[in-house]
Amino acid sequence: MALDEDSKGRQGVWKSGKGRGRATPKGRQLDDAALEEVRALLGDRPRRRDLLIEHLHLIQDAHGHLSAAHMRALAEEMRMAQAEIWEVASFYAHFDLVKEGEAPPPALTIRVCDSLSCELAGAEALKAALEDGLDPAEVRVVRAPCMGRCDTAPVCELGHHHIDHATPDRVREAIAAGETHAVIPGYEDLAAYEGAGGYGTLADLRASGDWEAVQDKILESGLRGLGGAGFPSGKKWGFVRAHAGPRYLAVNGDEGEPGTFKDRYYLERRPHLFLEGMLIAAWAVEAERVFLYMRDEYPAVLSILAREIAALETAGIVPPGFIDLRRGAGAYICGEESAMIESIEGKRGLPRHRPPFVAEVGVFGRPTLVHNVETLYWVARVCREGPEVLSGTEKNGRKGLRSYSVSGRVAKPGVYLLPAGSTICDVIEAAGGMADGHAFKAYQPGGPSSGLLPASIDDVPLDFNTLQPLGSFIGSAAVVVLSDKDSAKAAALNMLRFFEDESCGQCTPCRVGCEKAVKLMQADRWDQGLLEELCQAMADASICGLGQAAPNPIRLTMKHFADEI
Repeated sequence: MALDEDSKGRQGVWKSGKGRGRATPKGRQLDDAALEEVRALLGDRPRRRDLLIEHLHLIQDAHGHLSAAHMRALAEEMRMAQAEIWEVASFYAHFDLVKEGEAPPPALTIRVCDSLSCELAGAEALKAALEDGLDPAEVRVVRAPCMGRCDTAPVCELGHHHIDHATPDRVREAIAAGETHAVIPGYEDLAAYEGAGGYGTLADLRASGDWEAVQDKILESGLRGLGGAGFPSGKKWGFVRAHAGPRYLAVNGDEGEPGTFKDRYYLERRPHLFLEGMLIAAWAVEAERVFLYMRDEYPAVLSILAREIAALETAGIVPPGFIDLRRGAGAYICGEESAMIESIEGKRGLPRHRPPFVAEVGVFGRPTLVHNVETLYWVARVCREGPEVLSGTEKNGRKGLRSYSVSGRVAKPGVYLLPAGSTICDVIEAAGGMADGHAFKAYQPGGPSSGLLPASIDDVPLDFNTLQPLGSFIGSAAVVVLSDKDSAKAAALNMLRFFEDESCGQCTPCRVGCEKAVKLMQADRWDQGLLEELCQAMADASICGLGQAAPNPIRLTMKHFADEI
């Protein structure tokens, strides 16, 4: 329909009624300078939706925060709604969102770990001392969940530089020296690994290997998923291959369970043993691409992997882009495989309802094999050394080896490779015994999800299926040892505060249950009846393992440490 002359003369858009024309669209306007900055940061990188989190990291790293103007510009560049950008960025702890009129955070941020091991080592006093002694206008001090360095507690992170056995003086010295970048440890690079026969097994399998024969070898070794679930590793390959391609491999490097640091230990020493195992698994399921998801709390590992993946591409072992390294952004829930896949796709890390399972509908809706870092480390060793490298070790009726991350009140915290039939006494002995002046009181056998067991239960092998009758489980073998100087009640509260912070919020039983539990557990005397009702609701109705396992610290503390509550 033709407009009259008066309407034609107006400069407004959409509406032509008297006095109602608009010179610009509604909402936040595009800032040309911010758009140019975002375009410069993104360069020639693809503007795909699944790369949203990677692009947010580029802006956060460059400017120290995500301004409203930059998020508006990113939305324009990626052809996405601003609400989508905001909902993803606000989900992850390592992004600082700043609206118009708000002051951005200081240029320097210090994150103080407050997980159980660090709390036992004095993290609370360290954080208080830093807050009192530093100018908040120049340095921001915040609490942070486990950084995977429990063996050197207490730990803080200055920018991307970790300070082990942190003290206020050491932190001030690091600030004065400008130490804000990750320190790369010495490790076995590609040349050294190939010199010792590395990638020979992969080359042989690619030339004439039988994936079913390799799968049988993995099954014979007894290897199970070492991220915590414990599913027989070899069986996964057949499940994924049963579905038509294209298929993918997603590697879960989001080692966020407090007390766990075994994956970091191996990656900072022998990354190519893991990478070869990863490529063997990818070959076995004919994966078209590998998505390697690594937690943001491991900047040194991310640097090592980026460097060595580039070396593999240069050497022609993998084609460019076959290994897609993705960086997490501070969300424990992304250790759950379907939440990790959501994050790989550039979304909030919300666990999916199942079925369908990820072996059928995974990354981008395609069949996806998911393995943990240490699992793939052992895939390479089993293929190179035979199944006996695991099955040849037996203790207390259990076969295999386990990597125990040991911290807390022991003389020598660290990663210890021990027979899978080892008891807590064996683990403490391997770690040099109890620390001076401390007597063994309790232990966390597999991260906060496993709860607390008393020292009197010291004859049970710390392995899969052995702790379930006790209301616990081995999980990722994150062993934290408590002494007579520690409170089981305080330890349980620390664990539930972690779950409260890290709940994704998708389901009410977990979101509200964790918050309610923390409030009830702060009382001098616990309302055990109400807490048990709450635990039952969370365990029965939560979508994923976080809410289902969160009751374990509460129930085991009520059962074994009733005198404290």
